[in-house]
Amino acid sequence: MTVEISRRGPGVARPFTLVKNPTALHKAPWTADQNAILGDAAFSAARATISSWPGYAPTPLVALPGLARAAGVASIHYKDESGRFGLGSFKALGGAYAVARLLQREVETAMGHPVPMAEIVTGAHADLVAGITVCCATDGNHGRSVAWGAQTFGCACVIFIHATVSEGRKAAIAAYGAEVRRCAGNYDDSVREAQQTASREGWFVVSDTSYPGYMEIPKDVMQGYELMAAEAFEALSEPPTHVFLQTGVGGMAAAVAAQAKRRWGEGRPVIVLADPDQSACWVDSYRAGAPTPVHGDLDTLMAGLACGEVSALAWQILSTHGDAAMAVPDAAAVEMMRRLADPVAADPPLVAGESAVAGLAALFAAMDDAEARAALCLTSAARVLVFGTEGDTDPALYAELVGADAATVRARQPHRRAPE
Repeated sequence: MTVEISRRGPGVARPFTLVKNPTALHKAPWTADQNAILGDAAFSAARATISSWPGYAPTPLVALPGLARAAGVASIHYKDESGRFGLGSFKALGGAYAVARLLQREVETAMGHPVPMAEIVTGAHADLVAGITVCCATDGNHGRSVAWGAQTFGCACVIFIHATVSEGRKAAIAAYGAEVRRCAGNYDDSVREAQQTASREGWFVVSDTSYPGYMEIPKDVMQGYELMAAEAFEALSEPPTHVFLQTGVGGMAAAVAAQAKRRWGEGRPVIVLADPDQSACWVDSYRAGAPTPVHGDLDTLMAGLACGEVSALAWQILSTHGDAAMAVPDAAAVEMMRRLADPVAADPPLVAGESAVAGLAALFAAMDDAEARAALCLTSAARVLVFGTEGDTDPALYAELVGADAATVRARQPHRRAPE
C-alpha cells in the first residue's frame, strides 16, 4: 500500500505532498542491470577524464549548523555546485563528458581502432571532430554544458529550448558558440523536436534524459554526475542518514543514489526526491508504481526541474533505491534561496538558483509535519546532505527573487542572527 501525505490549503505554512515508494528497500541488492547503467568501472573512467580537464577542482561541501538548528536536525551539509568549471551548475559534469565520450566513439569508428580520451581532449583529431554536430533540448544548464563541451572539443552544436526558457539562459548558451533554437511547447516537446531534427540532419543528441531506443549517451551524462556525489561523500566525516535531491527527469538523483548504494549497501541513507508541484513526475510515478507523465505547460519557477516525464534509466535505479518523493511549491524554493543568501547563526552566505533548493525545501516541509517526519525516519539526530546544483544561472531572475545580486550575497560576512 502506498503511503501518501498531503498538506495543502489555507493555514499550511509549508505545503507539500509526500508519496512513499512502496518498492523501495534498503536491503534490495544492487543488480547487474543497475550496474550496467552506473557501475564502478564506468565511474572510474568518468572521474579520470573529468579530473584531467583544466580548471577541475572538487566543489565545496559547506556545513550549515545554523540552518540545521532551524530545521531541527543534527547537521546539514550543502554541496555548492555554483562554481563548477565556471558554468554555474553541476550539469558541467554530465553534458560535456557525454560529448567527449560521443566524439571518442565516432573518431574510433572513423579510424577503425581505439582512440585514447586524451586525444579527444587535446584536439588530436580536430578535422574529424569538426564534422560532427551535437544537439540537445534544455531548460538551460544542460544545454550550457553541452555547448561548452562542443566548444572545448571542437564540434558543432545546436541547442533547443522551449517556450518559457528565459532570454538570459538562452544568451548564456549562445555564449559558448552554439546555435540556439526556441521551440513551442514545454521541455518534453523540445526533447522530441531535438530528436526529430537530429534524425533528419544526421546529428547526435546528447540528452540528460533517456527513453526507449536512446539509452547509451544518458548513461555517460549520469556517470559524470556521480563525481559530484563521490566528492560529497568523501568529504563527510560520517555518512548522511538522509539525502534530499531535487528531481527533473531524475538523472542526478539516480547518480547520487547509485553512488550511495554502491558505497554503503544496506546502510545507504534515506533518499528523498523533491519535485516542483507543477511538474511532479516522480510523485506521480511513485504513486502509480510506474513511470507516469505529467501533462500541461509544467510552468514552475524551478525551470531546470520543469520536466514531465521521468528518465527510463533513472527509473531503473530509483524505483528500488529512492524511498519517497515530495512535491513543493515555487514559494518554498524562493524561501530557501533567501535563507541561504542571508543565513543564520554564522553560516556562510550561499548563492543558490531557483532549481538548486527543492531538496532543502522538502526537508523543511517534512520537518514541520510529525507524520512526514515519521514516514521519512527524520529525527533530531538526522544528518542531512543536500546538493546546491546551481548558482545564479539566470542572474537577473536571481537578483529579483533574492533582492540582491550574487556578488553582493557573496560579499556578505557571516553574522550572528539567531535561527528562526
